[in-house]
Amino acid sequence: MGSSQYCCVVRLVIARCAVDYVGRLQAHLPMATRLLLVKADGSISVHADDRAYKPLNWMSPPCRLQEEPGVWRVVNKAGEELRITFAEVLHDSSHELGVDPGLVKDGVEAHLQELLALHVTTLGPGWSLIRREYPTSIGPVDLLCRDASGRTVAVEIKRRGEIDGVEQLTRYLNLLNRDPLLAPVAGIFAAQEIKPQARVLAADRGIGCVTLDYDALRGVDDPSLRLF
Repeated sequence: MGSSQYCCVVRLVIARCAVDYVGRLQAHLPMATRLLLVKADGSISVHADDRAYKPLNWMSPPCRLQEEPGVWRVVNKAGEELRITFAEVLHDSSHELGVDPGLVKDGVEAHLQELLALHVTTLGPGWSLIRREYPTSIGPVDLLCRDASGRTVAVEIKRRGEIDGVEQLTRYLNLLNRDPLLAPVAGIFAAQEIKPQARVLAADRGIGCVTLDYDALRGVDDPSLRLF
């Protein structure tokens, strides 16, 4: 798809199930009633009736779902497996959500993107901009750049950098790295403030983090002239 719009079909399953994650880390969720969310991008997440929007466990795309009687096996390209063992399925339905227009950034995020595109060497000497709002089938990448070595770099920009933003950039990178004309594509997560948990997740996925100085990008403040 060339459009940044994304038509989403989600599957909702409520079931009594146990969940095991087999990979770099081992994790086990004992038998209980949970919500399983299967999204059109291939991701699967396991939810309880707490923790707000955060899942108990999940598998990010690209991955494949193997459905067998009484068990789901979700395997990613690294061979890690999310195994869901069912005791009882209480609900199973799929819903088409229609075309999603994508996230509308607030004024500060939109301005940060514009300013960083103009001053892309903030990310490093010799950097150049390929395109703002680079279109993909799951939404536009804020900035697609080239670093001093000629490597393609996808940049996700937030006012406040949290885990969700790292997950969003991870999905973009998984998709962009399938394009032989762009691969290998690296990632930079840029924000005015980046939460420690987001930094840890970004480092685990080989994504760099850059803290943006909004006033310096606007030319209002020169960090080199500060006394402290």
